[in-house]
Amino acid sequence: MDGTLVDTEVHWDVALEELAQRLGDTLSAPARAEITGSSVPTALGILYRDVGVTRGAGQQAADDAWLQARVAELMQTSVPWRPGAPELLRAVRDSGLRTALVTTTFRAIADIALGHIGRHFFDVTVCGDEVPATKPSPAPYLQAMDALGVAAAACVVIEDSVTGVTAGLAAGAAVLGVPSLSPFTPAPGLTVRGSLTGVRVADLQAVLAARPVADVPG
Repeated sequence: MDGTLVDTEVHWDVALEELAQRLGDTLSAPARAEITGSSVPTALGILYRDVGVTRGAGQQAADDAWLQARVAELMQTSVPWRPGAPELLRAVRDSGLRTALVTTTFRAIADIALGHIGRHFFDVTVCGDEVPATKPSPAPYLQAMDALGVAAAACVVIEDSVTGVTAGLAAGAAVLGVPSLSPFTPAPGLTVRGSLTGVRVADLQAVLAARPVADVPG
């Protein structure tokens, strides 16, 4: 969702930088790129390492709560679309394909974004606080596939981060990667586009067909 369908990464940028400043430093560009697509606990670990601080369990919990509350506050005002995302969502929905939103973002914040995006575009939504392990684990995608009642061999995952691409491939899906901050290393089953602009249902079918047969779970 973040960075793939909507540009909420700009809100995370603001909140992460503000938290880094509260901790007495600034967040480096490489650390910000590493954070993309990760869960909040993982993001905080990267931020702490980057700014050179150690935080106890209580402090980490407070930072987690502050970060998510700040992002929620920023998202109340605007959730900009990524190029081509609304057109693709409408085309997929009109085609009758079943869809799932799979995000590391927690439900409380994801619901704010869904209010802007439109819940009607998705049959299933899976959030970061509703799974046993978050991306890059395949668990969120496997949970979504099970809820949809579809096999991995019939699924195309659309992702903007290395973390998300790793999760989608590990779940056995074909992956359309649209990088936001970090480039992708070529991998079997991964197709890369610069954006979602002009992507049609036929293009998603081509992504699925391009996956090597050996990568499809038997």
